[in-house]
Amino acid sequence: MNLDRHTRFVRIALPLLLAAVAAGCVNRDKSDLEKFVASVLKRPGGQIEPLPPIRPYQRYLYQSGEAQLRNPFENFMNVQPQEAVAATEGTDANQQRFADEISAHNREELESFELDSLRMVGTLQDDDELWGIVRDAGGTVHRVQIGNYLGRNFGKILNIQEDRIDLREVVKDSEGRWEERQASLALEQEEGNP
Repeated sequence: MNLDRHTRFVRIALPLLLAAVAAGCVNRDKSDLEKFVASVLKRPGGQIEPLPPIRPYQRYLYQSGEAQLRNPFENFMNVQPQEAVAATEGTDANQQRFADEISAHNREELESFELDSLRMVGTLQDDDELWGIVRDAGGTVHRVQIGNYLGRNFGKILNIQEDRIDLREVVKDSEGRWEERQASLALEQEEGNP
């Protein structure tokens, strides 16, 4: 019982004691602050520098097009296929066919991924047409068909089967010539199943 009274006394007396000490620390003398404000107000005012003069607008005509430079307003995605066409000029018909195909097609979303980062997760049958279901590295699922492109090496889908997607990639060899190679994307096996 004695301990309980002591605890109650501490809980009441301690905050009152702290409040009394804090109130005793307050100084109501503001004379030093008033002197500082008076000295600042006695200083003479200064001149504000004038604004810099406004120069008149000078017109600029873009004439780089006349110098055969690249147009900065064209889509930069079209630059690579144009370079590919220029690099294959004067080569055989097969090289020209690859260059024409690369420059003619619009880049598709799945061409921004490496082929080994894409996974075939299934197929979808729709009116006698078989679609492949592909998951990209970010986990987004895409529906593809024959003629679509996969991977960064212009991988055109040639055939879709229940267990794989067959495609043809076009890459440059060490001499800068276009070369065709076969690739496939196998159906991803579920974990726990062989």
